[in-house]
Amino acid sequence: MTGTSFDLDPLMMAEAWRKAGRDVAVATVIETWGSAPRPAGSHLVVDRDGNFEGSVSGGCVEGAVIAEALDVIAEGKAKMLEFGVADETAWRVGLSCGGRIRVYVERLD
Repeated sequence: MTGTSFDLDPLMMAEAWRKAGRDVAVATVIETWGSAPRPAGSHLVVDRDGNFEGSVSGGCVEGAVIAEALDVIAEGKAKMLEFGVADETAWRVGLSCGGRIRVYVERLD
């Protein structure tokens, strides 16, 4: 048996969703400092309905990134997000691992 969502690269999923007519945003870890849950180059893809595949933080800040991705889909304007231990938002969403991550979120057109 093949083709489960766990077998697909998030970018391949994004391409499939776009081909199916779904609005999609891609979040990419572009930089990390210290102890970061996912390496640079990690992806999370989100559709307009809030479905997602992949990971940018191992669960630490996924919810916040998904919410921002939904805004990016609606507005069409890319965003740069940064989460870290000194950031109040990071503590609220759970990035207490001692590192920082920078995530770029863009809509696929």
